[in-house]
Amino acid sequence: MVGGGEPRWADRAAVNSSRRDADVEDAVESGIARFERALADIGTGQHHWNLGTVQPGVTPNPDVYFAGFSDQTKIGVSSPMRLSGLVLAAAVALVARPVKAQHIRAWRLAHEGTILREFTTLVSLPNVASDSVNIRHNADTLMAMLQRRGIAAQLLELPGSPPAVYGSLPAPGATHTLVLYAHYDGQPVTPSDWSTPPWQPVLRNGAEVVAIPTDGDTVPGETRLYGRSASDDKAPIISMLAALDAVRALGQQPSVNLKFYFEGEEEAGSTHATAMLEKYRDLLKADAWLFCDGPIDQSGRPVVGFGVRGTVDVEMTVYGPARALHSGHYGNWAPNPISLLSSLLASMRTPDGQILVAGYMNDVRPLLPSERAAIAKLPKPDSGLRQTLALGASEANDARLAERIMLPAINFRGFQSGAVGDRAANAIPTEARASIDFRLVPNETPERVRELIEAHIRRQGFFLVHDSAADRATRLAHAKVIRLDWSHGYAAQRTSIDLPISKAIERLVAEASDRPLVVIPAMGGSLPMSEFESVLRRPLINLPTVNYDNNQHAPNENTRLANLWTAIEVFGHVMTNAGGALKME
Repeated sequence: MVGGGEPRWADRAAVNSSRRDADVEDAVESGIARFERALADIGTGQHHWNLGTVQPGVTPNPDVYFAGFSDQTKIGVSSPMRLSGLVLAAAVALVARPVKAQHIRAWRLAHEGTILREFTTLVSLPNVASDSVNIRHNADTLMAMLQRRGIAAQLLELPGSPPAVYGSLPAPGATHTLVLYAHYDGQPVTPSDWSTPPWQPVLRNGAEVVAIPTDGDTVPGETRLYGRSASDDKAPIISMLAALDAVRALGQQPSVNLKFYFEGEEEAGSTHATAMLEKYRDLLKADAWLFCDGPIDQSGRPVVGFGVRGTVDVEMTVYGPARALHSGHYGNWAPNPISLLSSLLASMRTPDGQILVAGYMNDVRPLLPSERAAIAKLPKPDSGLRQTLALGASEANDARLAERIMLPAINFRGFQSGAVGDRAANAIPTEARASIDFRLVPNETPERVRELIEAHIRRQGFFLVHDSAADRATRLAHAKVIRLDWSHGYAAQRTSIDLPISKAIERLVAEASDRPLVVIPAMGGSLPMSEFESVLRRPLINLPTVNYDNNQHAPNENTRLANLWTAIEVFGHVMTNAGGALKME
């Protein structure tokens, strides 16, 4: 039972532990404690051992379950292949009682090779959303991964959209349903910026390349798997499926009905999310959605999040002369698009992040008292982060990161014009381009942001065109012309921290974690959770699991294996205990 009380024994007869025989039950509990201590000891080093496989719903044979335990100094028994009757009984009871994180850890230690082989296979698939052939290969691979586990799987199709991968796993007698969300598409790459090819995953512990272990061997937790989407967002997919494998191997089943929803265009802006959800609304009914995306806290502590910022992007092109001009002959006469665009960007925000666009902050919803209270309790990693990132200062006079990500942001993510270094030419370029992402907070909308930004640009003297390059006549008619290409975008989202289901998920993650939980009102990043909320009208909670220093969206993206292992334990604990936790609420 989650949150205290007596354990739910699946087979009391196996251990003769009726309430009338407290002595025997105490002895069994002692045996379980001895076994769990042995597992903890084994986890401190590399060992060749095998926990075997237990079929769902079948009480395991301890002779099989413990085959391969040959280090009697670790197990603490007189025979390396035979445990005492007490510990044998305890072993049967252990796999019949609710699964704990340490039980899943023991299974994982014996199966790291299998987990990592499936992980590297998935990461090796190119997955940019615009690459329709490889995106479908990813989707087909994921559907097969679900089907191999007995999960009813299908591709959810919509014209013009990458398929979403859906899976359903009913649990006998379950009265609640959770959906686990992740996305399988990734950010575009520039291969020359990577130390190793982005879709040729490699394990490295520091500079040392590490081979994928055979089952029964382990690798250090600090080892990292490098590859595009190794963290964002294929690691959570592997974690949740490995967790299900572990739960079943321990003779258990999920305590809630599980559904899986893997999106194929999150990194491309989730343009079709609303239409997809509306089409498959009935299929996707649930009590709540768990979004398994994003990093844990910079302190290394686990996180449960209750919202995200929204986002909308714009591509800007400012025009100069029709052909590049000699800067000596025409400088100070022909308008320079680099100067025009950089001046426009500087008019939008200060170096400290203060937004200068008129009316931009008017729609921002103040933080709720519960959100302020949660922020006050958050770790303060700022000083250490500045050291790690070689920052002499951070914005707004070193204001806290936890406070800054609760605000709207204008991020200049790219600028392109002319050339530098050996390729620099003494010329006035024909155009300059900038790419901007806007991070939104509650009550802001992409439509209103676009309206405010375009009004600001007009006030700077620009004539605006959309969706196609400005023609010659337009450029002759106006002194300053800018082309704007906007993304679809989506709003911010919040789920109340005070909901009973919010408290239940908090408690479950805390129980499965060996460090204090961090509860945050919202992640700094963006997910299309507002689209899901507007269609499905269910609580949405974020369970990020990957390391914060994962180079997400950047070259050399990676997942730290210790985070992958912890995620398996968390997902396994949630799967097996959520049913009881939700009933209590």
